[in-house]
Formats: sequence, C-alpha cells, structure tokens
Amino acid sequence: MAEGNWIKIERQLTAPIGEVWRMWTDPAHFVRWYGPGGMAVSVIEMDPTINGARRIRMKRPGPGGGMSMFFTGAFTEIDAPGRLVYTEAMCDAEGAILSPEAMGMPEGTPEVTEVSVDLAPLSGGTRIVLVHRGVPAGSPGEAGWRNALDALAGLLD
Repeated sequence: MAEGNWIKIERQLTAPIGEVWRMWTDPAHFVRWYGPGGMAVSVIEMDPTINGARRIRMKRPGPGGGMSMFFTGAFTEIDAPGRLVYTEAMCDAEGAILSPEAMGMPEGTPEVTEVSVDLAPLSGGTRIVLVHRGVPAGSPGEAGWRNALDALAGLLD
C-alpha cells in the first residue's frame, strides 16, 4: 500500500465498550449507523469470527430503482470487545471482487483494503480508533467514515 494511503479517525463515545462492540458485530445494530447519509444499508452476510465473511449492500434511492454498491471481505482479527480487523473490497451482488478501475476509482487504488477498529474503555464511555488502510486522507471514503461515526455517536451518546 502506498505511503499515506490510509486514514485514522478517533472518537470518544459515552456508551460502554460492550454496546459499541455490538454496534460493529451485530447486523441488526450495524445497519442502523453504517454508511454515508442517504444510503440504506443491509447486511448480506456477517460472521464475526476469524476468516468469517462480511458482505454489505449500500443502496441510494433514486430513479430507476436507485444505485447499489456492494462490499465484501473477511474478519482477520477479533479480540472482543477491544479489537476488530477485516478486509474490504468492492464486489458485485454475488460477492465477486471488482477492480477499482472498473468502478471508476483512480489507477493505483488497492483492490482490497483493511479496516481496524480498536475500542478502549474510558471513564464514562469508550474510545474508538478506526484505521482504514487503502483509503487516502481527504477522500470520499474518509468523508463516509466520518459521517458513519457521527451517526454511531448519535445513536449511542
């Protein structure tokens, strides 16, 4: 991965660590906050175990049925309730990985990225540190994460 091709976002939430962990690992809670504003999120598959699959659909309403984006990956590290790491790639509706260039992304965009989420208990809440390797600072991907974490905080704070 290119140097500097990653983002790091830190937040403090007032919810206890177990509740924050569930928001990341329970599909019923995950869909309530994940994704950029205006997108409906559905979990096709989420198995938060080592090598467990993760497949998400984000759909923006619009003419002709709107637009859907799909993401797939696998959980590579789980240390409940403190650390969660998974891979992520754009895919088609069946889960086949699509090249970033085919999706209109700039040349050199990695096909597979890695998301790590570290949670730590604080007095009166939880500290969250999210790192997404393969997503450059200032990109729409970073804006999407900031939007999603704002939604998460809105549900928990």
